[in-house]
Amino acid sequence: MHELQGVFMPEEYPHSAQKACVIGWPIGHSRSPMIHGYWLRRYGIDGAYGKRAVQPEELEDFLLNLPREGLAGCNITVPHKEAAFRIVEQANPQGLTPLARALAAVNTVWLDEAGMLHADNTDVHGFMAHFAASVPAWRAAGQRVLVIGAGGAARAIVAGFMQAGVAHITIANRTEEKAHALAAELQQALDFRGNAKGAGLEALPQLLARADVLVNTTTLGMTGQPALDIDLAPLPDDAVVADIVYVPLKTALLQQAEARGAHTVDGLGMLLHQAVPGFERWFGVRPEVTGELRRLLEADIEQGH
Repeated sequence: MHELQGVFMPEEYPHSAQKACVIGWPIGHSRSPMIHGYWLRRYGIDGAYGKRAVQPEELEDFLLNLPREGLAGCNITVPHKEAAFRIVEQANPQGLTPLARALAAVNTVWLDEAGMLHADNTDVHGFMAHFAASVPAWRAAGQRVLVIGAGGAARAIVAGFMQAGVAHITIANRTEEKAHALAAELQQALDFRGNAKGAGLEALPQLLARADVLVNTTTLGMTGQPALDIDLAPLPDDAVVADIVYVPLKTALLQQAEARGAHTVDGLGMLLHQAVPGFERWFGVRPEVTGELRRLLEADIEQGH
């Protein structure tokens, strides 16, 4: 059995209560228990959500034995999303959503009534739902999107814009070959009818001048990480700037964008919205992302927890 952390309290939740958790390595930083715990209280649900540290070599055993762990499912964070996809694909090929299969990465796992593993990638929903709520007048048609980074988060965000139907997506990455490969892979996997390409970071000034949307999908600018060194001067005044980093809540990139009068989309909303589908799978209620919940997390982040 794995060490238990979070909100699992036997005296509060009976053995029959539905339980889920988030797994990662490390996992101490995760705010998912705060999100799901809020919803459990708000909807009066007899359930529990905690966090567990699962090492990479333990992952397969953990996912294939969720009932032994007393779990209806789990969220998956770094570094396990791609490995979890491969485990579910082998255990139950039909249990992957089309989007999870296209991205080859999952962050939400659940068991069906027969005890079979299923998995989805809700990062796409999380980013696009928050983006739409933050910029309600935005429409995808004809838009040119510039994404910085080619990692796991970039996969989900590029997929979201492809599904939305933008006209053009450029992935700018330190390793240009990786950006080209990701653009080609997702264009084929999602049957994207627009134009998708990769580029090196040295092309950013020219790319910014033609961008309607800019998204940072890297950890640059996060507290404790190097800064994202970028000059937004070439960016059109009516562009939208998004950053998936949420510690700090307002990154240097977003501050620079706001100073130019650009629309901005922060990273915290993606975290909140990606949690919605999983909670519905495990606990049977589709929860609402409220201002109260957001303020709860904002306070926790500002206190440096």
